[in-house]
Amino acid sequence: MGATGTVLPAVLGVLALVFGVLVFTLNSMARVTFSLLAALVCVGGVTAALGLPYLGAVTVLMMVMEMLIMAVFMIAYMMNPAGLMPMSMLHNKRGALVISGVVFAGLAAGIFAVPWPGPTGVAPQDTTFQLGSSLMAEQMLTMVTLGFVLLATMVGATVLAMRRGRYDRFGDDLGRRPANDPAGGGVGR
Repeated sequence: MGATGTVLPAVLGVLALVFGVLVFTLNSMARVTFSLLAALVCVGGVTAALGLPYLGAVTVLMMVMEMLIMAVFMIAYMMNPAGLMPMSMLHNKRGALVISGVVFAGLAAGIFAVPWPGPTGVAPQDTTFQLGSSLMAEQMLTMVTLGFVLLATMVGATVLAMRRGRYDRFGDDLGRRPANDPAGGGVGR
């Protein structure tokens, strides 16, 4: 790993920590949501910079959608306007400080106490394929089938939710012009 390959994950890691701290220091739900989003995007960037671009991209996409959905529902349903009213994200401050300090000390001690294995073998050329193979080797048929079932469910739900379809306007002869649209003003005239 070159200088860029070392600096980028370090910078993104520090930014993730900064945004993570902001989650607990900002005073509104909207700001906290977007700070958490920024922290998780940085974590996805670290994952991608360390050689797993697919996993990094999936992390970023998943977190962006999750946080945006949360922000939309927060703006729509919170009693205060857009989650911007002052509030505190800290509860049981002393207990949380003690627990987080003990956990941090234990994890930091583990870093230095555990004998880390040295690199063995040769790094694969396609990390995405290796990751997918490791995660899905025995479940690939299940996931492919599930993908088709979900697609069919979405298409079916859309069709059932539509009040009208193309046959309302054209009848059995889809080439007929102009369309006989019972609602009037439809596309295709």
